[in-house]
Amino acid sequence: MSLKQQATTGSEVNERLAALISNTNAIRAVAAAVEGTLGPKGLDTMLVDRFGEVIITNDGVTILTTMEATHPAAKMVINVAKAQDEEVGDGTTTTTVMAGAMVGAGLEKVLKGVPVARVIEGLRQGVSFAVDVMRQQASELRDLDDPRLRAVALVAGRGNEDIADLVVKAARLVGREELLKPAFRLADLVVAEEGAENQVFEGVIISKERLNRQMPERLTGAKVLVVDDALEPEELEEEALGTEAGFTRYLALQEEFKQNIRKLIEMGVKLVLVDRGVADVAEEMLTDAGVMVIQRVLQKELRRAAEHTGARMIKRTGLKKEPGELARYLGFAGEVYDDERLEQVWIRAGGGKPVATIVVGAATAEVVGERERIAKDAAAAVQAAVKGGVVPGGGALEIAVAREVEKMRGRVRGMAAYGVDCVVEALKRPLAQIVANAGFNPLEKVGDVIAAQVARRKNSLAVDCDTGEVKDMLQAGILDPALVKIHALKAAGEIAEAILRIDTIIRKRDEKQESGEQVKDAG
Repeated sequence: MSLKQQATTGSEVNERLAALISNTNAIRAVAAAVEGTLGPKGLDTMLVDRFGEVIITNDGVTILTTMEATHPAAKMVINVAKAQDEEVGDGTTTTTVMAGAMVGAGLEKVLKGVPVARVIEGLRQGVSFAVDVMRQQASELRDLDDPRLRAVALVAGRGNEDIADLVVKAARLVGREELLKPAFRLADLVVAEEGAENQVFEGVIISKERLNRQMPERLTGAKVLVVDDALEPEELEEEALGTEAGFTRYLALQEEFKQNIRKLIEMGVKLVLVDRGVADVAEEMLTDAGVMVIQRVLQKELRRAAEHTGARMIKRTGLKKEPGELARYLGFAGEVYDDERLEQVWIRAGGGKPVATIVVGAATAEVVGERERIAKDAAAAVQAAVKGGVVPGGGALEIAVAREVEKMRGRVRGMAAYGVDCVVEALKRPLAQIVANAGFNPLEKVGDVIAAQVARRKNSLAVDCDTGEVKDMLQAGILDPALVKIHALKAAGEIAEAILRIDTIIRKRDEKQESGEQVKDAG
């Protein structure tokens, strides 16, 4: 073949695979942005916005969701990372790193002439088999007093022992039954505050202060009303106010509202939590009666307060109910106090369901956010471990699974075996990156671990990032939740398949702009 023919053929290949090459480069770029944070020796990333505000973090999902990304493939990875974080609360960095390796290996196979369809076929088989092996390797945690639970919290909490202790204590307080509920998220209980003391508070913290300083600062034995609405009179349309009948109706609603507030006072309500704003007249009346009112409470805090106090959330129209019926909507709190220094209201000893809040202290405002992210990661990992068991961390599990997938490759027919190779490469990548971040040769250390696992018949062997020696991760207490590993691999496989399947990138027409031009032309 002449040089001209070779150049023409190469150009045709490049044009045919332009979308795949472009998307792969975007995925690799995203992976490169977070891979340096992986492992105990991973470094932090500085995120700077256009106003000069700085976030310094080691948290993968924070980096991914705040970084500026314009490429559609990069946005796809970021969306998957968000979904991963919502599902299990951790593992986004591992997902991204494995996705980058899987897509990169897939591109190499395609450039060598392997049909994309065969690569995808093998990739699916490899991921499915690897997930099954991971599930088999998981060890169940039957007891919340199991010391392995703290080990999981310590690894996910980046070695912060105080945070690990808080999270485990909260998990035990909440109980196994609650942790297993799909709708419950232990990470939602985390609150980080500058100057606060580390503690597991057996109650609810509202991140607002009382409405004014004339209201009581502390309450004991308080009846609680939770208003999932504004504490204001019913509204009338402006057109109605322009008529005599409408204005009369307005005055009647104002008087009715005052009567409802008097009714609450007579019933002995001492704490009122409101989703939205509070009318001036209600504030004045409730202040005079010694009632503490908190307005614009976050919806999740409002729900937790209702749950803890045993209150039933009510709309403003529900205040018309007779006292006997309205009383069934009230909750109870043994103690309520406004911490002016932290600008929070703390509610404890509720008459409803016992709840916990993980309070994480921070020395300065600059580290509050990162302390909160670390604690949330630890909490998510603990809950995932309770749900799906634990596996050896440090990249050990992925190497053991990669060995099994390599054996399985021999049973795959035809060119689909090349797709299985992509899964093997992706599974080796976490350990390679962890040791690279620790300053060791990844190729050498991955080889050492594979040889050691085979020779000693132990799937829990990986690398001690301090010494570079092969070490048993189970004995060292380096444990990860199995669910995090499983979701990370499945998500990486989904990203890789989606990217490999894209043959062409077409820019969509701007429908809004086109519509505007049509209107202009019509005018």
